[in-house]
Amino acid sequence: MPIFLLMFSCICKQENKNKITKIAFGSCGHQTSDLPVFDVVVKHKPDLFIFLGDNIYGDTEDMKVLKDKYHQLENKQSFQNLKKNVEVLALWDDHDFGVNDGGRHYSKKEESKEIFLNFFDEAKDSDRWNHEGIYTSYIKNIEDKKLQIILLDNRTFRDDLKKYNGEVNKDRRYFYHLDYTPYTSRDSTFLGEQQWKWLKGELLKPADIRLICSGSQFSIEYNGYESWANFPHEQQRFLDLIKETKANGVLFLTGDVHYAEISKLETPDLYPIYDMTSSGLSSTWHFATPNKNRIEGPIMENHFGLLTIDWSKNSPTIKTEIWDVKDNQRIEYTIGLDEISFKK
Repeated sequence: MPIFLLMFSCICKQENKNKITKIAFGSCGHQTSDLPVFDVVVKHKPDLFIFLGDNIYGDTEDMKVLKDKYHQLENKQSFQNLKKNVEVLALWDDHDFGVNDGGRHYSKKEESKEIFLNFFDEAKDSDRWNHEGIYTSYIKNIEDKKLQIILLDNRTFRDDLKKYNGEVNKDRRYFYHLDYTPYTSRDSTFLGEQQWKWLKGELLKPADIRLICSGSQFSIEYNGYESWANFPHEQQRFLDLIKETKANGVLFLTGDVHYAEISKLETPDLYPIYDMTSSGLSSTWHFATPNKNRIEGPIMENHFGLLTIDWSKNSPTIKTEIWDVKDNQRIEYTIGLDEISFKK
């Protein structure tokens, strides 16, 4: 190949590389595991890794115990490899918050927050230190495009879950014990008014693609376990807020359930809300719950999620993948930005 063509080819490849964003994500990793999945993540060379909660299994009101469990994670070779090679963002779910299925009544939430932020090297000028809870957002500029990453806090302000009492009609699909019943009144909260007000301001900011990161699944149907479906009025409030703010490009990244799946929630007057669940960095579960909105999965083996955003196209594309701990691709599903935008 003539030298000028070779140089032109290299320039084109570099330009294309600059227009590709790769984001890995996952949840539910136990501090006693070696967590080899992090080494697989590094091999894929993502620009970013997002922890979606249950980053350790703390489950304690003893802050020394909680710190010790974070230290166990910190000492893992695979975790050190991840931090050395990939930018890391994090939110929490119940077990690293400090109590299984817990919410605003957890007595140590302020102490737990300080340990969490210190562990993940939160900058001292970060807004997370200045308000209750750990919610925050980031804007990543990719040439003339903007990627917004919103990390929600679904623990600090959340009311207690409503125990299952038979109000939901029994369905033969539910072959297991149901823990919780959806609220039928609006006198309960999932995010809290402070966080809702902040979220509206975030959705009004200019962005092309918005990744909404939540410890609990959003787009699944009710299944008797923890999810946004236990607070249907709050789930609807989010959908209405997307409509009100005309926020394009919303995708959910979620965890919690110890398996992977992609769900697609379709609702009137709104584009489909996709929910990519990656849960099981080291944890596993023995069944997947019924989910009429599931379009891919479930994947029950340990894994991580990967988004590859190609900004070079007129309508950017988002390739969603699940890779297992043995580096096998298990899911691939591509979404066009035009599919998750309001029609002009």
